[in-house]
Amino acid sequence: MSEVDWSSVFEWSTLLKCFVVGGLICVVGQILIDKTKLTPARILVTFVTLGAILGGLGIYQYLVDFAGAGATVPLTGFGYNLAKGAIEEVKNAGLVGAFTGGIKAAAGGIAAAIFFGYLASLISKPKMKKQ
Repeated sequence: MSEVDWSSVFEWSTLLKCFVVGGLICVVGQILIDKTKLTPARILVTFVTLGAILGGLGIYQYLVDFAGAGATVPLTGFGYNLAKGAIEEVKNAGLVGAFTGGIKAAAGGIAAAIFFGYLASLISKPKMKKQ
C-alpha cells in the first residue's frame, strides 16, 4: 500500500483562506461576547441576520467563493443559506417561496442544530450573563 500525497489531496491555499475567514468571524463573535453586554442569543441573531442581509444583497456570495466553508459554516453562513434558498424558491414557486425556500435550503442545518442543542442541554448547566 502506497502513502497518500496529501499535497495533491488538499489545496493548502484554500484551507488557509477557509481557516482565516472562519476564524475572523469567530473572533468578532468572541469580541462581542467579551466587550459588550450582548447575550450570546442576541449575537447569534445578529450574525444570522447579517448573513441573510448580505446574502440577499449578493455580497456574501463573494466571501463564499473566496473562503468556501470558512464562510458557510459559521452563523453568518446559515443566514446566507436561508436568504439564498428563499430567493431561489421565489423564482420557482412565486411569493410562497419566500416563506418556504429558506427552510428547505437550511433543513439539514436546522435538524443538526436541534439535535446537537438537545445533546448540549443534557450535559450542560446554563448560566445567565452578568449585567
